[in-house]
Amino acid sequence: MSDTRSGFVTFVGRPNVGKSTLTNALVGEKVAITSDKPQTTRRAIRGIVNRPGGQLVVVDTPGIHRPRTLLGQRLNDLVEQVLGDVDVIAFCAPATEKVGPGDRRIAESLSGYPRAKKVALVTKTDAATRDQITERLVEVDSLREDWAAVIPLSAVTNDQLDVLSDELLALMPEGPALYDADITTDETLEDRIAEIIREAALHGVRDELPHSIAVTIDDVAPREGSDLTDVWANIIVERDSQKAIIIGRKGSRLAEVGARARVGIEPLVGSRVYLSLHVRVAKEWQRDAKQLGRLGF
Repeated sequence: MSDTRSGFVTFVGRPNVGKSTLTNALVGEKVAITSDKPQTTRRAIRGIVNRPGGQLVVVDTPGIHRPRTLLGQRLNDLVEQVLGDVDVIAFCAPATEKVGPGDRRIAESLSGYPRAKKVALVTKTDAATRDQITERLVEVDSLREDWAAVIPLSAVTNDQLDVLSDELLALMPEGPALYDADITTDETLEDRIAEIIREAALHGVRDELPHSIAVTIDDVAPREGSDLTDVWANIIVERDSQKAIIIGRKGSRLAEVGARARVGIEPLVGSRVYLSLHVRVAKEWQRDAKQLGRLGF
């Protein structure tokens, strides 16, 4: 028998309960972008956590929501697929907000995935009072009778993350590691760069615009005879008015996006970066199956 365990865990919950922040904290490196905008996560991003007793593969997924577009429906379908494949599902509810109908609906829906063990997490304890945390633990505990564990934690202060890792690993099947020990994610360099640019573009935009932003990468290449890496990328929006917002007055906002993105990209590529950003319009791409396919959804 193997004395190590390895397997897959995913965090579920309403948008903005801190799933991506928790993924990054467990991995110890930023593998998933974070934002206060709902549905920031658009793909199943795998982060690898190596522990003395084995390996956890954390699959970060979009928040479950009522879809208003074809993209929204595809994101929900992606979550369903992941939930059907993982060994453990960890339901997240923030300590700072009372458990509501959306939380109850998601917790009940987990019965549709009998293969996976279930744990409940009360997140964001760093921002809550002791009374709030206690109240939330009681509310979350009562949502299901089959929780294997109920754990309060903070991804911001790393409080209880070791407890979570140990609990999750104990629930995993016995077996060897699924990834090499030096790998933290199976995302490609281009995917990670695109996500960093999208995170930078999401900063400070409001209303429907966050949902309308996508990013594609044309090329990433070291410049000959230089220590620079050239990155050519496109920010895709759905309307000309959105293009104007992203570019800003005399290109000021696009320059801010570029500066913010370079800070994240340079450690990834290991050199200084020249980032060429173009803003393009793909009309109503969230509702267009052909365009969604081109953008990788």
